[in-house]
Amino acid sequence: MPMNSIRATMTAAAFAVTAFATPAFAGPFDGQWSVLVITRSGSCDASYRTGVYISNGVVSGSGGATVSGRVSNSGAVRVTVSSGGSSASGSGRLSRSSGSGSWSGHGSQGRCSGTWSASRGG
Repeated sequence: MPMNSIRATMTAAAFAVTAFATPAFAGPFDGQWSVLVITRSGSCDASYRTGVYISNGVVSGSGGATVSGRVSNSGAVRVTVSSGGSSASGSGRLSRSSGSGSWSGHGSQGRCSGTWSASRGG
């Protein structure tokens, strides 16, 4: 899997799994977040830091990947990310200033999984 695809996959996985069935209005979590993704198993980068943005509970990212995710009113976050033939999903929980969770994904070189942590700000 090319390095950019791995990073895009890990970015998406940083806030992962599918979107909630009901709309979330998580205003307290809106804004720029810095996410540190750590690979615990597999052939992905050992660690990667990236930024994501939350607006009205909707998670978006950069880097050319398709990011789909939401944050509930209670701070539960779920996101999916895909880029080319690579995809990842993850989940976790945010507080007003930080968060953490786990992720897993797959690409041309196999499966990867790990943890993520987030802090408010860019």
